[in-house]
Amino acid sequence: MSMTTVARPEETAFELVVGMEVHAQVLTQSKMFCRCATDYQGAPPNTRTCPVCLALPGALPVINRAAVEATIRTGLALNCRINETAVFARKNYTYPDLPKGYQISQYELPLCADGYLEIDLEDGSTKRVRIRRVHLEEDTGRSVHEGGYSYIDLNRAGVPLMEIVTEADIHSPEEAYAYLTRLRATLRALGVSSGDMEKGALRCEPNISVRTLEQKARGEYGVKVEVKNLNSFRSVRNAIAYEMERQIAILRAGGVVEQVNMGWDEERQCTVLQRGKEDAHDYRYFPEPDLPPLRIPREEVERLAATLPELPAAKRNRYEQAWGVRRTEANILSSEAAVARFFEEAVAAYGEGDGKPQRLATWMTGELFRLLYADGEGQDLRQIAAVKIQPAQFAALLKLVDDKVINPNTGKKVLETMYATGEDPQAIVEREGLAMVSDASVIDEAIAAIFAANPTELARYRAGEEKLFGFFMGQVMRATKGKADPAAAKERLLQLIRG
Repeated sequence: MSMTTVARPEETAFELVVGMEVHAQVLTQSKMFCRCATDYQGAPPNTRTCPVCLALPGALPVINRAAVEATIRTGLALNCRINETAVFARKNYTYPDLPKGYQISQYELPLCADGYLEIDLEDGSTKRVRIRRVHLEEDTGRSVHEGGYSYIDLNRAGVPLMEIVTEADIHSPEEAYAYLTRLRATLRALGVSSGDMEKGALRCEPNISVRTLEQKARGEYGVKVEVKNLNSFRSVRNAIAYEMERQIAILRAGGVVEQVNMGWDEERQCTVLQRGKEDAHDYRYFPEPDLPPLRIPREEVERLAATLPELPAAKRNRYEQAWGVRRTEANILSSEAAVARFFEEAVAAYGEGDGKPQRLATWMTGELFRLLYADGEGQDLRQIAAVKIQPAQFAALLKLVDDKVINPNTGKKVLETMYATGEDPQAIVEREGLAMVSDASVIDEAIAAIFAANPTELARYRAGEEKLFGFFMGQVMRATKGKADPAAAKERLLQLIRG
């Protein structure tokens, strides 16, 4: 369903209410409760397993300290309270790729609680989305369905998994998108998760409901529907939009929305029923008897807090306030650590005054990212780490444009060569003879030849068709192979074309 056809809640006397659950695989070398490696992507099935993650009798779990520390750092970055005691629990449910028949998770006492994440809205304002909890658990295995058979690959079973749960603070598909993009940028900045949705390292499950304005006034909520395991932000946005319309249509027809789990059919762009929705009592939570409660000393929390990097929101604010970069570009440039590093090194080489950081930002998000997107699969800005251009070379290119050694259009062509070869811009300009022509006699000669070749157009211009000036300006640039100084060429053309 096209986003443009989705009715807005304010137009229908209904309000959309969404709470978001995000599962993020934690970047550790070993699994959550055993020594098996987590590099399961591309590995032969069932080769990253041991008695613990296969749930063989007598095997006992041991807590992965690195996963606990990563979760605490995430909680701190999300402004959470870090609980002094956290308890692992057994979450009981039967599923083919869950070896034990239960999942070790956290329930009543998670590691992190009561935080928030600020997001930017389309009108330029900000909004605080409250984080209910961040807890740590283990991932399940994977079912592969092929040719009428189902196969189980347990390489992923036991990989550390953070679950980040919001309050029901999201009220539009766009807000959900803004929250998820900011959350993923935060996780990547911390280095705790790759956030690669296409690889299953980040999965989103929105809980979607609608309520009348009367229900809202009474503090009541509608029946929520959970859409499971969405693996792209676009799918999340479209699934929320679709569910909103579906539920509103049911209520307007006098029906009742059922509390169920839905899947998302990407091809048909609609939600589809999976199963009835479980409640907490269905999982029969109880403390994991094989694991002691985790005690988190305050000094350990303080130590981990000291390791936090500058987060994307703070980095964006610095770009805006210290360097005068527009918010649109500042948001993009602060979203990935590799991009921010390239930008900051380029600024160091180019300079911070005279609007230079904004010019750099414009060229990076425009011309450099255009080449990056064309060269890669999808729009993953982390690809910038592999480009052949060095930040200092990028800054040198802009200096050549600023100094009018080359004009902006030539600069774009030089950038393409730099991107392909990694050469310095000055060397390319000298080898290709691309330096800008400012010599008045050369420009005059080109203009005279153009007038001689286009007498009819010249007469029409002099008779009042001033829109033909653009035609002549284009001819001048073409005749000089784009090397004429545009300002000098325009000034001289204005003087000569009037006769």
